[in-house]
Amino acid sequence: MIKKAVIAALVASSATLCATSQTTQRFSATKANEHTLVYTLPSTALSITLEGEITVKKPGEFYKYARKYLNVGNPITKETRTATLKSAVVITFGVPDEEQRYAVQFKSGTSPFIYLTDEGLPLAFNTDRIPAQESPELPKAVPAPPTPLETPAARQVISEEMLQSQSVAKRAELAARAIFDIRQTRSDLISGQADNMPPDGKSLQLMLDNLQAQEEALEAMFLGTTQVSTVVTTVTVHPQEDIRNKVIARLSPIDGFVNSDNLSGAPIYLSLEVTDRGEMPVNDKGETLPFPKNGFPYCIPGAARIAISFDGRTILTAEEEMAQFGITYGLSPNSLTDKKAPRFVIFNPATGSFRQSGPLTEE
Repeated sequence: MIKKAVIAALVASSATLCATSQTTQRFSATKANEHTLVYTLPSTALSITLEGEITVKKPGEFYKYARKYLNVGNPITKETRTATLKSAVVITFGVPDEEQRYAVQFKSGTSPFIYLTDEGLPLAFNTDRIPAQESPELPKAVPAPPTPLETPAARQVISEEMLQSQSVAKRAELAARAIFDIRQTRSDLISGQADNMPPDGKSLQLMLDNLQAQEEALEAMFLGTTQVSTVVTTVTVHPQEDIRNKVIARLSPIDGFVNSDNLSGAPIYLSLEVTDRGEMPVNDKGETLPFPKNGFPYCIPGAARIAISFDGRTILTAEEEMAQFGITYGLSPNSLTDKKAPRFVIFNPATGSFRQSGPLTEE
């Protein structure tokens, strides 16, 4: 039988065993620990990384004159802020399930070993080959770039006459005239007809770039500005049953991501539906196989369909294996340590299931 009664003593003695890295430890079944290995199977949690986009639009000083001077009929006329959820990434990870803690005893004369995470979750049995955990690329927060009106070029285009004028209409006329002057200067430079041509191509490009920045700054005074920033947050959910439209966070156009109970933001919903519940294996006759005596426990996980939605749109759908919707089964320790054909096991630390198992000769 699985010796849960001796777990506490074995955990205390395991502190003397060597660690192979900061995140994994190797434990061996020896006489000192009664040839017993202790580990904990996980329950599966979700790490959900959310990427939001904040857009801020502001009118320019001369928006009322955009039609008259630039023939633009749809300038930004008032300040607005909007927020939308661009993407969501779901990563599963294992959380120790204290109800699934085991001590498995092996026969003396064998020397099996197991690699565990710092939390006691199994990674590999009878093998040093621990696959690197693959993680998808996560979005990163990106601040809004400066608007054309916040660049050095914006200061260069403000003439003394514009500064002295008290009339908005007059300043708009001067700004429009400056735009057309810049366009003419650029055309002369490109065609080679400017009175003072730059000495080389690099100098020419610098002049063209500066003229472009000045024109954009002047146009922004009529058309307005738009700034877009990216915000990112990560929330953790540890589901134990189906979930329907659970608010996991909110997205505010002013504050970005806020807590689920902060009504300043629009809700981001999580739904989870169990699609498969792990079942005990059966024999050729369809009869359920009993749990092996002193079995080496592992998880046969279930699965769940996950959906993230925002503002009436489904941002992500995914299906993930999850330990808590499955069952625990076991292998005979003797089959793992048979002297003629010992076996290895590589675990999925997020579910406690087998990623790979086979004879040691196949490693």
